[in-house]
Amino acid sequence: MTATSIDAQTARSRGDVLKPLSGLMLGMFVSLLASTVVSSSLPIIVSELGGSQTSYTWVITATLLATAVSTPLWGKFADLANRKVLFQAAISLFIVASLIAGFSHNVGVLIGARTVQGIGAGGLAALSQIIMADIVSPRERGRYAGLFGGVMAVATVGGPLLGGVVTDAFGWRWNFFIAAPVAIIALVMIQLTLHLPHREPKKVSVDYWGIVLISAGVSTLLIWITLAGNQFAWGSTTSYAMAVAAGLLLVGAVIVELVVPDPLIPLDMFKDRTFTFSVIGSAAIGVTMFGTSVFLAQYMQLSHGATPTQSGLLTIPMMGGLLLASTFFGQVISRTGKWKAIMISGAALAVIGSALLGTVNADTSLVQVGVSMFVLGAGVGMLMQNLVLVVQNRIEVQRLGVATSTLTFFRTIGGTIGVSLLGAALANSLPGRIMEGLAALPAADQAQAAQLLASGSVPEVSQLPDSIATVIEHAYGAGIGHVFLLSVPLAIVALVAVCFLPNAHLGTKTAIESEREAAVRDAEAGALDSELLEAELDLAGVGAVSGDRSGVEDESEAQDR
Repeated sequence: MTATSIDAQTARSRGDVLKPLSGLMLGMFVSLLASTVVSSSLPIIVSELGGSQTSYTWVITATLLATAVSTPLWGKFADLANRKVLFQAAISLFIVASLIAGFSHNVGVLIGARTVQGIGAGGLAALSQIIMADIVSPRERGRYAGLFGGVMAVATVGGPLLGGVVTDAFGWRWNFFIAAPVAIIALVMIQLTLHLPHREPKKVSVDYWGIVLISAGVSTLLIWITLAGNQFAWGSTTSYAMAVAAGLLLVGAVIVELVVPDPLIPLDMFKDRTFTFSVIGSAAIGVTMFGTSVFLAQYMQLSHGATPTQSGLLTIPMMGGLLLASTFFGQVISRTGKWKAIMISGAALAVIGSALLGTVNADTSLVQVGVSMFVLGAGVGMLMQNLVLVVQNRIEVQRLGVATSTLTFFRTIGGTIGVSLLGAALANSLPGRIMEGLAALPAADQAQAAQLLASGSVPEVSQLPDSIATVIEHAYGAGIGHVFLLSVPLAIVALVAVCFLPNAHLGTKTAIESEREAAVRDAEAGALDSELLEAELDLAGVGAVSGDRSGVEDESEAQDR
């Protein structure tokens, strides 16, 4: 592959495409690894830093929120600036934040660092898909989307397992440090292998008001959902005030996006049926994907007494299903060009998997849990990446960046709100379940439990007396099972949305090819318009000259007379 550009009009071998994509996939691997590596050790991290169940949720939602809010902005910049440089900047930002998180001394610093991590992750999530569309056609993209799904699965499988091993061997802080060397390799690979054509800079206005209102509105909504029922009652004045404030901010964001010349999220894209139903499906499946991954580690450790390493191993079935399904069905889509039946089947499996996980408790066998996770993972693997594929196949090339990032935004924001809602439901149900279990214990054990659990932080079950540990295990087992069950209706929403997607054929041209063809058509149309204008001017000029000449002759004849 030359160092000048990717010539989209020449025959490209699969190796030529895989060279630049390898750097993109490694960058995605870095962001996912640094995010998932803490999942198996998060109960220990939050406990050591003195955090509560609400803090546990916010360590996750802070990253998801920042990812969601920043994703459309990265997509907008991708349509205006050098996408390669933007991707490298996103990796660098992510790694700096990871190092800060590793040195956190309290939950507040950790949440702040995770927020900055999310900003970098938003760029990696959006830009990797946008750049892939630049160099791979929609028809071929199914194969490579499957590889991206495989990378996501490997990072998600390896992350919790690696995090558990690192935590048990070196301490949880090294979970944040291990991404740095991988990121350096990704930066070098991107520099050496990714060569995109030069893009002419465009003069646009940045939608600052949209950024502020969307960020403030979504943040207020999440804070309200997380704290209501815990810090204040749902029916309190504070709760009503926060709900109204979130609503007003989001309504203001919609108004701004309708009137500004260059909106962060162009709302007219929702006139397209494919885009609208893909957004609905992405937001719904985001809740299933993020919510399940967040609470599985907590279920394994607090309900089955697993260590962080064991917790990572026990989540392999879900990610194995995702890896196998995304890779295999990505190949099928590339060979056949048919995608809708696969996506409907995937959405149906997501519903079944969520329902199966909704039946778990502390006494459920790990085999049954593993089968449920595998079914859910396979469904998500057949659905998630292909929602991006169908949108990129449909949308005009000039809006490829903003459309891709908007879809990612709604998937992440759906997951963020879902995790907050599910976390709030778990936090609100746990005290009652724990008190109910403790009521059956002798008075001495109740007094000891009151002393050990007085801080309200997430407990370390292995350090509790057996009788109290059993109560905690059953409380978390039943509570997390209920959380999984709450995600079933949203999986059904994703299924309905996929059913309504138009069954369009996949194109065979890359975004670069389509952009060049559009430029040629515009140039030809401009040349034709110029020729017509010149012909009209010639005709008008002849008439003018003829008229002027007649006037001169008439004047000459008058003088002669």
